[in-house]
Amino acid sequence: MSATDTQSIVRERYSDAAQQREPELCCPVDYNAQFLKVIPQEVIDRDYGCGDPSKHIREGETVLDLGSGGGKICFIASQVVGREGQVIGVDMNDEMLSLARKHQPTVADAIGHDNVEFRKGKIQDLAIDREAIDAFLREHPVTDDTSLQTLEAHLETQRREQPMIPDGSIDVVVSNCVLNLVDNDDKELLFDELFRVIRPGGRAVISDIVADQPVPESMRNDPELWSGCISGAFEQSAFLEAFENAGFEDIEILDFQSSPWRMVADISFRSMTVIAYRPMSEAGTDELADEQDEQPVPPDSGVERIYRGPFKFVSDDAGIVYSRGEVCEGESAVAASRSSIADHFAVIHQGQDLDTASKFPACDVSNSPSSRSTSLPTHDGDCCGGSSCC
Repeated sequence: MSATDTQSIVRERYSDAAQQREPELCCPVDYNAQFLKVIPQEVIDRDYGCGDPSKHIREGETVLDLGSGGGKICFIASQVVGREGQVIGVDMNDEMLSLARKHQPTVADAIGHDNVEFRKGKIQDLAIDREAIDAFLREHPVTDDTSLQTLEAHLETQRREQPMIPDGSIDVVVSNCVLNLVDNDDKELLFDELFRVIRPGGRAVISDIVADQPVPESMRNDPELWSGCISGAFEQSAFLEAFENAGFEDIEILDFQSSPWRMVADISFRSMTVIAYRPMSEAGTDELADEQDEQPVPPDSGVERIYRGPFKFVSDDAGIVYSRGEVCEGESAVAASRSSIADHFAVIHQGQDLDTASKFPACDVSNSPSSRSTSLPTHDGDCCGGSSCC
């Protein structure tokens, strides 16, 4: 199928799903019940997802939801980030946007603030506001090559001067079972856009369907399987590599479904939730050092860090190696202070023994996006865990 065919098939199926619930598109997910109380039942019934990335956002943040659909994740996020935060939902489906906008005032009245905005756009092209382009075309219809060039110039101006989502403007990008709906030829662009809009130090938290082996071409050409989140699924290791290739670091699997959601042609399809961080600087920790080639120093003077284990040594995405039980020095000391990995390190304050010093956390990780453990988190159940679909 061509990219145009893919978009048409997905748009048609999800337009119908905005009008009437389609259970096959829904994975049972346990959401925080307190956030669902203010969300109209119609939005809950028309929600289609495979995880809950909203669990990993924090108060005051600017959140972007890719493929926001009827708005459920946005309405949950609105409550979490509070009055000082902002939530932006992006979707290309007019029926889904209408559903979300219809109920936006109801949610705002219930929680006492309105910090959500729904915009029409392709998640692999977050610079172009499609509703603004619709308005432009009504005044400047394309009828010949000259008018086409006028449109192309207008698109380029919008990308350069007034992108729908500006560079580095988002604290956290979330998405729930949507990336697999993007045509394969556009997936690299999608991850580049993810990286572009996230601020340095910000993160992406993505729930999606992955496969335990590459999906064959015959299945990729099946419209029903494609729109059903099957044919466009990443192979699970390729999903992680896509974040790495785009420039993300500290990539971690937050949740991985133990039992398959669906089996098709002996391929297992599961839900996976991944968190990935944009580096503070594109050059990595080197830019934290002096402009001269002096040895970098940790940001908190008088503190040393030791990798706890359980592995003998590990390497991060920048190639920095941490050895179990050894004090981090130079660039590794700077890198180990990152909030995204700091809870893997014991902290030693000068003048204290290790037993005492290790009681002090490397940083405040009470709001850490994940509570890490030595085992991979899994869940059982019909799809994504829990007994309720929404």
